[in-house]
Amino acid sequence: QVQLVESGGGLVQPGGSLRLSCAASGFTFSWYTVSWYRQAPGKERELVASSTGTSPSITYTDSVKGRFTLSRDNAKSTVYLQMNSLNSDDPAVYYCNAVLWTGTVWSQGTQVTVSS
Repeated sequence: QVQLVESGGGLVQPGGSLRLSCAASGFTFSWYTVSWYRQAPGKERELVASSTGTSPSITYTDSVKGRFTLSRDNAKSTVYLQMNSLNSDDPAVYYCNAVLWTGTVWSQGTQVTVSS
């Protein structure tokens, strides 16, 4: 079964850090672009970061540049999002996805909360 399973969300204080992980199964992970999205209540879903396949080219939305880092471990079929200096603009449900030959696959989503 094609699947993306996400972990690492939670509550963090302003200025803190979290690392999200997204583990893929059921497809050849290294072949595909993988992305992180987020959606806050009342807001549109936005693309946070994206990475191409085996020789990744990584892009970020402006609001997270310098704070968030996407990395991928193709041997583990896992993509990560390291989030540093979290602030009040970052709380949302975060998702990873991959666009496969057969369609788009989404993770279940994980909540990131920033609160003091």
